[in-house]
Amino acid sequence: MMSKKNDQFVRILVNSILLLSLSMHTFAAKLDDIQQVGEKKLVEAAESQKKIDKIVEGAQERLIQYRSLIKQIEGLEAYNEQLSTQVASQEDLINRFDESIAQVALIERQMSPLVTKMAASLEDFIELDIPFHTEERQERLAFIQDNLVAADVDVAEKFRQVIEAYQIENEYGRKIDSYQDIVNLNGTEQEVDILRVGRIAMVCQTKDTKTSARWNNDNKTWELLDNVTYRNAIRQGIKMAKKQASINILTLPIAAPEMAQ
Repeated sequence: MMSKKNDQFVRILVNSILLLSLSMHTFAAKLDDIQQVGEKKLVEAAESQKKIDKIVEGAQERLIQYRSLIKQIEGLEAYNEQLSTQVASQEDLINRFDESIAQVALIERQMSPLVTKMAASLEDFIELDIPFHTEERQERLAFIQDNLVAADVDVAEKFRQVIEAYQIENEYGRKIDSYQDIVNLNGTEQEVDILRVGRIAMVCQTKDTKTSARWNNDNKTWELLDNVTYRNAIRQGIKMAKKQASINILTLPIAAPEMAQ
């Protein structure tokens, strides 16, 4: 009786052990499956994280590019605004230049007859003036008159030349001057030293200082002077003009001013 019960117990125990062993095997297999699935999930998660990191990195780069483009756009907008201001200023300047050019054309049309009149007045003045440096002054006047009809000389240059001639003539009236020339004294051509004090007096003296004379602009002749009275004064004046003596007071014959009519 006891033997049968022991056999039954042993069979049950063996069956239980087999069942437990099978369960453990099945559980171990499931654990392997779960582990493989977990590892696969980890790999997928890592790959997903890489993709996310790549996306984030790309987004950051695009953000940096975007901010850089925004700065470039702001810089270009400021530059365009500056250019617009410059263009407006240049357009205003062009308009003023156009107005100036129009005025210059008008002034040129008005200046041409003015320059011609000034040259004619200069010619009359030289003709009426006392005759000093006659050749030099006539050459300057002829040069101006030739340029008045020259097509390759603009009106501004013609005007400059006339003004320059006026300035030279003005300087003549402020200076003391001496030079040599040949003049007619009592019907005889003689070499003399001429002394000119501005335009108030022009006298001459022969080389031997024995004869002195003054220019009479009313009758356009040389008139002899009392050599005892004026000899030393004229000789001293000639030295002063040549910077051979200091400037000093001179006694010279001066024509009385004409009464106004």
